[in-house]
Amino acid sequence: MKFSDKILSQTITQLCLAKGIEHIVISPGSRNAPLVIGFTELEDFTCYSIVDERCAAFFALGIAQQIKRPVALVCTSGSALLNYYPAVAEAFYSDIPLIIMSADRPSSHIEIGDGQTIQQEDVFGNHILYNANCKEGDAYQSFNETEINAALNKALTENGPVHINLPFSEPLYNIIMEPLVTPHIIPVLEKELLKGNELQTAMKPFITQWNQSKRKLILVGVLDPNSIEKQLVDTLAQDKSVIVLTETTSNIHHHQFFPAIDQLIAPLDEDGFEQLQPDLLLTFGGMVISKKIKAFLRVYSPKLHWHVDPKKANDTFFVLNKHLQSFPNDFIKVLLQNAIAVDSSYQNDWQAVRGHRLQQHEAYLNLIEFSDFKAFAEVFSSVPKNIQLQLSNSATIRYAQLFDIHDSIEVFCNRGTSGIDGSMSTAIGAALESDKPTVFITGDLSFFYDSNALWNNYIPKNFKIIVINNEGGGIFRILKGAKDTVHFETYFETKHQHTANKLCEMYGFGYTSVIEEHALRPSLSTFFNESEGPKLIEIFTPSEVNDSILLDYFKFIK
Repeated sequence: MKFSDKILSQTITQLCLAKGIEHIVISPGSRNAPLVIGFTELEDFTCYSIVDERCAAFFALGIAQQIKRPVALVCTSGSALLNYYPAVAEAFYSDIPLIIMSADRPSSHIEIGDGQTIQQEDVFGNHILYNANCKEGDAYQSFNETEINAALNKALTENGPVHINLPFSEPLYNIIMEPLVTPHIIPVLEKELLKGNELQTAMKPFITQWNQSKRKLILVGVLDPNSIEKQLVDTLAQDKSVIVLTETTSNIHHHQFFPAIDQLIAPLDEDGFEQLQPDLLLTFGGMVISKKIKAFLRVYSPKLHWHVDPKKANDTFFVLNKHLQSFPNDFIKVLLQNAIAVDSSYQNDWQAVRGHRLQQHEAYLNLIEFSDFKAFAEVFSSVPKNIQLQLSNSATIRYAQLFDIHDSIEVFCNRGTSGIDGSMSTAIGAALESDKPTVFITGDLSFFYDSNALWNNYIPKNFKIIVINNEGGGIFRILKGAKDTVHFETYFETKHQHTANKLCEMYGFGYTSVIEEHALRPSLSTFFNESEGPKLIEIFTPSEVNDSILLDYFKFIK
């Protein structure tokens, strides 16, 4: 084996090895040479080379999303590190573990006019779980070991990003055959969560209110697939005093649940809001997509709101009474063991409303012209079962909320910060680690914004991209007053005439385009067939009608 002669490089590689950090995403540079040598010379690490640091960070995020373990990122000094920031923020708000390793110049070379030098210590501000600012020199070995151990343990136990800054002086490329150090390993201590009798005791006030309430609302945000046991889901669905609202990213399904929240909320009038207002609100999972449910619950507040999550709770509706640090599965088990049935028509009343809305939904699809709405409807009805579905933000995830997605499909989207930057890079990283074929659905701006994601040698051959191209940020037309703004098309909608054809040609993707509605279904059918390499289908829709068709939809289904 070969090692960098830098003690700091040997320390961090050996500690990563000891703690089971296996995936290392590296962007090229010179100052990070000791780290590159350290990781690539050891067979225990799986290393990836991604040139664009922003794409590299989201690619790593996609891997970590799937393996549920920290993934390390390695970059050189200077502005390279700043390109990680969007993915760091996403990881912070989505509870995804990333380990940022930045090479740096020694402290004596900071702010003296050297190139590729910025103030790297604590650069990610409040969007990081731990900053380990290492120092170069034998005198600091104990300090560095303690700091690196602390950062790695934080990433392993609290599921978020940590930053380890590592200064290296020149020469940077020296190699030795034996390590010079055996770093001290500080064991990982898992955080104790409420279970058993402690959980039951903590839940008593909630259970009392639950058994007295006739209108209970459960709202489920972002969840990993199979997070909640099927038996618990089935039992919850039988309670006529309970409505369960699930989002596309909840990955929880039952025919009695309400998967299209906006379909239920958006068409309501004042009387409907009052009838839907819950006595009690239980939430679990991550970020909530639906703006409609946020607005509703902020005005028509429940008397009691508990959020169940091992790590954190957001007071999204401004009425949070309790954050219970437990796994939702454990909480629901105790709840159902102590639940008493109450006479209520809450679920049945709203199931009747839902049934009517679904009938109107189908009728509307048969009436409207070709548009984003119709294209998304065809796409979501055509995607195969038993796949991983990665969705970009903005219009794509919001349209997804209006359509039925089969329960065999695992759905993911970067909802931590809800940005369009990095959706495709994330999808590629996730596809690499998933045991299912991956389909990524995106709008045109999100696709072109992250087009460097395709500059990647690790794209699986069964990876497929669907681009809905309406020649700009069509979602801005939906926002009240936006399209009446001066220079709307230039500064908001950002009209363009780009197509994905040349990018597919450059990066070796099979390419199909669809312009007419009649060609969409047969094209999709062929598109999902097995292929020798990744493929992309670009569906062109008219931008002028999309906003009115979507807004009229909510009026029609009422």
